[in-house]
Amino acid sequence: MNTTVKSLNKWANAHTNYGLDTLRISFGIFLIYKGASFITHSRAFEDLIAPVSNFMGGMLTFHYIAAAHIMGGIMMIFGLLTRWAIMAQLPIFMGAIAINFAGVMNANNLITATAVFSLGVFFLFYGSGKHSADYYFKMEH
Repeated sequence: MNTTVKSLNKWANAHTNYGLDTLRISFGIFLIYKGASFITHSRAFEDLIAPVSNFMGGMLTFHYIAAAHIMGGIMMIFGLLTRWAIMAQLPIFMGAIAINFAGVMNANNLITATAVFSLGVFFLFYGSGKHSADYYFKMEH
């Protein structure tokens, strides 16, 4: 695993550019926005999970999603532990896709959720790139 991460980092650092860094930062800002939006629209989430709220642990899920989006977004902006931040978000991204099939299909939400999931998988493999806190801390040693 460690060798795989090192080889992915070497590839990413060799193929990095400011466009991918801008995409990573924009993705982080989007996650923070969605986390804040999720908090302000908590009633919609409560209505969505009402039938299975006892099964899912509704409040635990709500707090996990909000915290993961906000903290993950901050980590993505700085490029700090990017892969770990994405791994914490992947179940949320998959749930966002799946929720479209549970009730009324909303094409815009499905497209957004699929795009976010795809970006998450991309940054899971790509990492934070050369212009990031991860790269800076690695070069300090």
